Amino acid sequence: MSGLTAASSSPASPAGSPPGTDRRDIGLLFATRVLRMFGYGFLAVVLVLYLSAIGLSGAETGLLLGLTLLGDAAVSLWLTTHADKIGRRRVLLAGAVLMLGAGVAFTATSLLPVLLVAATLGVISPSGNEVGPFLAVEQASLSQLVPDKQRTQLFAWYQLAGSFATAAGTLTGGAIAQAAMSGGSKPADAYRVVIIGYALVGIALGALFLLVSPRVEVPPANVRDETVRNRLGLHRSKGVVLRLSMLFALDAFAGGFAIQSFIAFWFNQRYGVDPVMLGTILAGANILAGFSALAAGRLAARFGLVNTMVFTHLPSNVLLALVPFMPTLQLAVIVLFARFAISQMDVPTRQSYTMAIVAPDERSAAAGVTGIARSLGVAAAPLIAGPLFATAALASLPFVISGGLKIVYDLLLYRSFRRMPPPEERAP
Repeated sequence: MSGLTAASSSPASPAGSPPGTDRRDIGLLFATRVLRMFGYGFLAVVLVLYLSAIGLSGAETGLLLGLTLLGDAAVSLWLTTHADKIGRRRVLLAGAVLMLGAGVAFTATSLLPVLLVAATLGVISPSGNEVGPFLAVEQASLSQLVPDKQRTQLFAWYQLAGSFATAAGTLTGGAIAQAAMSGGSKPADAYRVVIIGYALVGIALGALFLLVSPRVEVPPANVRDETVRNRLGLHRSKGVVLRLSMLFALDAFAGGFAIQSFIAFWFNQRYGVDPVMLGTILAGANILAGFSALAAGRLAARFGLVNTMVFTHLPSNVLLALVPFMPTLQLAVIVLFARFAISQMDVPTRQSYTMAIVAPDERSAAAGVTGIARSLGVAAAPLIAGPLFATAALASLPFVISGGLKIVYDLLLYRSFRRMPPPEERAP
């Protein structure tokens, strides 16, 4: 991550701030990203299997996962649009508490009403991807700690770190569940051990967020008046953020048909793949995704953020739709890996683009609102995908729906934003 720290190029630390504070905060935010994504990957490989093992039907699982994402969207919307007012560090700490609470609830009971409440109010990731207020607030904080020209590459390393952590989490979660079952535990009890680990991650996250310095907060000079800030934390960028949010919601809705928990379930049902192998497959996919995100920084510097977002995403979506048509497990895994090898180049570029086109005191809100739009989009998909995956004759359909809708998103994004470059791409 050479050259990406802010010690020499970001705005000078205020009087009284220790030397190297920016570098330390960047390191802490990367550490929380790694720990959190490890927890998400840890959980994703067993979550749907756990819900099935405790007796939930496909429709009930779809409802639960949908409410998980919908509730996360509602809670995160409030937290992220108020983060620059009440404090970014406080919001991050609140997210860690919600993560802990959800993990404890899923561990303690199999009663559907209780799980629905925990899923709605807590932070649970069925996809292995980011949920909660963390990503939006961390993006805003990192954008403040580095200059514009370093932002995309920093986000690429941030994405790479998360992908590797998710891969490690899926490997570890699958191995622990398999080891517990080999030792005589029932499947539900074996999967429950993994969920306990997820709850412990919430505790560790909270401890790290307490170490982050005030440098991540919005400088007072950039804070708008209270009337403006109450409009979801946005002012001049409301229209652009709304357009981005609608497009991101479509992309997320499409992605919700093929979240990692469903992919794990599909490989288990179609080919009888055990938890260890599921963890290995998802780990490999996430490692490839991480490298694809790292390549995004170089491509964006040459071709632009919007072009990189669109033209790397299109072929990955074709590959996603082809996965269920492969005649063997080996070919299905190869196509899945090929898809993940180029699938995440749009992530750091999308995040960087959003941060670039809004004012500093809109960053948490813009990342939050677009993130919530994604959460709302992805929340609806499991309600449809759950029953489809549970029906053998229809289990391949979610992959096709996902790939097709994502292609539509790519074309609409290019049409809408190809003439709106970020500041670092504008002619001097």
